[in-house]
Amino acid sequence: MNAPDADADGQSTAASTTGSPPHRPEASVVTTKRGAQWPLSGLLAGAFGLAVAELFVGVFDNFTSPILSVGDKAIDLVPVPLKDFAIRTFGTRDKQALLFGIFSAIAVFALLVGFIGRRRPALAVAGFGLFGVAGATAAVTGRTGESSDAVPSFVAIAAAIGVFLLLRRSILGQLLLPRRSDRLPVARDAGGTVVAGGGSRRRFLGQPLPPRRSDRGPVPVVRDAGGTVVAGGGSRRQFLALAGGAAVAAAGIGTIGRLLQNSAGAIARRLAVVLPRAKQPLAVLPASIGVAELTTANPFFTPNKDFYRIDTALVVPKIDVDSWTLRLKGMVGIERTYTYEDLLSRNLVERDITLTCVSNEVGGILMGNARWLGVPLRELLAEAEVDPKATQVVGRSVDGWTSGFPMSAVTDGRDTLVAVAMNGEPLPFQHGFPARLIVPGLYGYVSATKWLTEIEATTMEAFDAYWVPRGYAKQAPIKLASRIDVPRGLSTIPPGRSAVAGVAWAQRRGISKVEVNIDSAGWQEAELADDVSTDTWRQWRFAWDATPGSHDIAVRAYDGTGTLQAEERVAPLPNGATGWHSVIVLVSGG
Repeated sequence: MNAPDADADGQSTAASTTGSPPHRPEASVVTTKRGAQWPLSGLLAGAFGLAVAELFVGVFDNFTSPILSVGDKAIDLVPVPLKDFAIRTFGTRDKQALLFGIFSAIAVFALLVGFIGRRRPALAVAGFGLFGVAGATAAVTGRTGESSDAVPSFVAIAAAIGVFLLLRRSILGQLLLPRRSDRLPVARDAGGTVVAGGGSRRRFLGQPLPPRRSDRGPVPVVRDAGGTVVAGGGSRRQFLALAGGAAVAAAGIGTIGRLLQNSAGAIARRLAVVLPRAKQPLAVLPASIGVAELTTANPFFTPNKDFYRIDTALVVPKIDVDSWTLRLKGMVGIERTYTYEDLLSRNLVERDITLTCVSNEVGGILMGNARWLGVPLRELLAEAEVDPKATQVVGRSVDGWTSGFPMSAVTDGRDTLVAVAMNGEPLPFQHGFPARLIVPGLYGYVSATKWLTEIEATTMEAFDAYWVPRGYAKQAPIKLASRIDVPRGLSTIPPGRSAVAGVAWAQRRGISKVEVNIDSAGWQEAELADDVSTDTWRQWRFAWDATPGSHDIAVRAYDGTGTLQAEERVAPLPNGATGWHSVIVLVSGG
C-alpha cells in the first residue's frame, strides 16, 4: 500500500499510482487570514490603471484624463448651493478639495473591489469595468466630449484588471506554477518507487516540499475537489515585491503622464513671449492712490500670484500659442480667426480694471485689481461686421465653458478687452493664457472667459451661458460694496491711535464716499485715496483712537451717483451678495 504524503497544511493526501502527473480538477480556495492583501490588490490595480491612462493622455494629447472628465462632470452636475458651500468653505482651493474627494472615492471603491475579488474574481473584474465605463461616459458626455474620449478609460480598465489578476495569482501562489512539483504529492509506482518529481534532496527521498513559509502567518492554499493542493504557498515577500513594484510603477507612470500633459513646450513658449509696448501706455500711478495701511495687506494692484481664481477647470489648461487661435463667429458678416501673433501685432491698450466673482460673500476676498494689456473687443467685432440684431456676446473656453453678456457692454464705451497680459507679464496659465475676456462692471461668471478660443455674436434669447441654467441671473452688473481689510476680524491691536482701512468698489460708477461706524456710535466719513477710474476699487482709511476692550466696526459706501450701499444681507445667488461688512476687534489692555 502506498505511503501517504503530507500537503502544505500537514494533512495527508493519497499519492498517484502512475508515472503521469496527477489530474487536477477545478480548484477551490481555502480561506486564509491574509485579508489585507485583497483590498490592497484592488487599490494598487486601480492606481496603476489610472496612471496608465494619464500616460496615454500625455502621449496622445487629443484625449482627456478620466479623472478630469469625472471631475468636470461633477462640477457640471453639482447643485448650486453645494458649489457655493465649497467656495465658502475652501475658497480658491475648491478644486483641490474636489480632486481629493474624487481620489478618496476611487480609493474606497478599489479597496472594495479588491476585497470582493477574494472569492468573486469575476465580480471584481466587472467592478473595474463598471468604474471605467463611468469614466468613459463622463468623458463622452462632457462639454467638449467626443466618442474617442472614452479610449483612456478603457485603457485604464485593461491595465487595472491586468494588475489585479497578477496580484491575485501572487496571493494564491499561482505565480509559482513552474515549481509546483515542490508542493504536489510525489508520484510512485506500485512498489513505492518515486517515478515523478525530484530536483531536490527531499523529493528524491520521496518527501515533497511543502510551500515555502519564509514569511509569517498562514498562506493561501488552493485544493482540488479531492483535497490535493494544486496551488498555494505564494509568500508574503513575493506579494509585497509585486505590490511594491505596482505602486512604484503607478507613481512613475502617472508622474510622467502628468508631466507630458503639463506641456513643457507650452510653458517654454509662454516664457519666450515678448510683450509689445501699449499704443498708449498708462502712467505709473502716484502713491496717493493707496493708503499706507494697505501696502502689505491689500495693495492697489493685486500681485498675480495672489489674484483669486474661481473657475470650473480642475487642472489649469496649458495651451501652446503656436497652435492656438481665436475664432469670431455667429451673427457676423465675415468670420475671423486670429493667432496669438495677430493679437500681439495690433495696437494694444492698457487698462486698470477690478474683477469680482459673483460668489464673493460680504467681506470676501474673491476680487482683485490688475493692469491689463489687450485688444479692444469692439475693434475685433467691427472687423467681423457684427449683425446689428446681435444682442449677446458669448465667450467660449478651450474646455467648453461659456459666458454671455450684452452686446451693449462692447458698444457703450467701456474698455472691454481681449486681454493678453496682466500686471506687465503674459497672462499666467491659471488666469487664462494666452487670452481672456475682461469686461469692466460685470461679474466674472457672465464675462471673464479664460483660455478663450471662440467669441460668438448671438441674441440674448438664443443662448444661455454655463451658469444661467444653474440658477444664476443672465445679466449681472457688479454691486456696490465695501470691505474692511485692516484690522482683521478677531485680531488684537494695541490701544491708542490706530487706523481702519479697506476698499470699496462700484465698477462703472465709482466711489464718492465711505463711512465707518464703531460700536454703533454713529457713521463717520473716512478719508478716500485718489481715484484712478470708475473701473477700479478705491482705497480708504479712518483714524481711530482705540480703547481697551472689544469693538464692533462696520463700513458702508456710496457710489458715484450718491446711491448708498444696500444694508440687507443677501447671499450671492443669483446675482451677487449685498450687506454692510463688519468686524469685531480686540484692543489689548482691557
